[in-house]
Amino acid sequence: MTKKHFCYLILAVIASACSTNPYKNTEKAYDQQLKNLENQITSKEAKTIPAVSPVVIDTSYAQQLRIVKDTLSKTNSTYLQNGINTEWIGTVNFNLRKPSFVIIHHTAQDSLQQTINTFTKTKTQVSAHYIISENGKVVQMLNDYLRAWHAGNSTWGKVTDLNSCSIGIELDNNGFKPFTEAQISSLVALLTKLKKDYNIPTQNFLGHADIAPGRKQDPSALFPWKTLAEKGFGIWPDEVLEPAPFDFKIEPALRIIGYNTKNLTAAIQAFKLHYIQTDATSVLDRKTIDAIYSIYKKQVQ
Repeated sequence: MTKKHFCYLILAVIASACSTNPYKNTEKAYDQQLKNLENQITSKEAKTIPAVSPVVIDTSYAQQLRIVKDTLSKTNSTYLQNGINTEWIGTVNFNLRKPSFVIIHHTAQDSLQQTINTFTKTKTQVSAHYIISENGKVVQMLNDYLRAWHAGNSTWGKVTDLNSCSIGIELDNNGFKPFTEAQISSLVALLTKLKKDYNIPTQNFLGHADIAPGRKQDPSALFPWKTLAEKGFGIWPDEVLEPAPFDFKIEPALRIIGYNTKNLTAAIQAFKLHYIQTDATSVLDRKTIDAIYSIYKKQVQ
């Protein structure tokens, strides 16, 4: 190699080393936005709850948050099966994915403390974002943007993973007694905030029984779905039901509404638990058929 060629090589190396990353500014913006979002999903506001007996809580919550932050911060290359390694270039246009459903449950337990105990033990493998006690106290147990384990094996329409797109709310109720006014008042207040914060569609406020026909029966027939619908959380059949057409098909109508109709009997029972309530059997009487037609029309509007 001549001296002249050597000099050219040195200059090329220097030029390469001194060249700027064309995505430096966007990477910086990406990192800042990511930091903001990490802080958003890991923040916890202290809330006062009624005094209860000591509850043993393990450290899994904090550990899970660290895992989530580590996952969000991951920007390294990923190896694909075809031998290609992905290249990381951070975009500046992103935010957190927002929940689009609210699923309402009753706890089927005897106290707020019992449910807190259940949701703070790793072995139970179940959780929810909120619990509302009989006296109206609201306990938040998970950030809205994180995935709680409340829906289980469930579907609604084409959605097959409700846990990933919903907020779970548990009402302190054993399933056999009426829900209290204080409890429903707090529920309405919470739903008002959630609907506004995440622009959740009116028809996407559902019960656990709706998304898991035959497997779940909560909230019970004592739950005031009509009252919630009047306030914009869910839909309700018309007061005066229009008769369904003679050729109206029940199974496809329930499926279009959102119900899993693989077990049609269970789907009919789930519908009646929500919209008829005085009768949650699988009997298809005139009122039930016309109610299904009414909800079907609202769903396809």
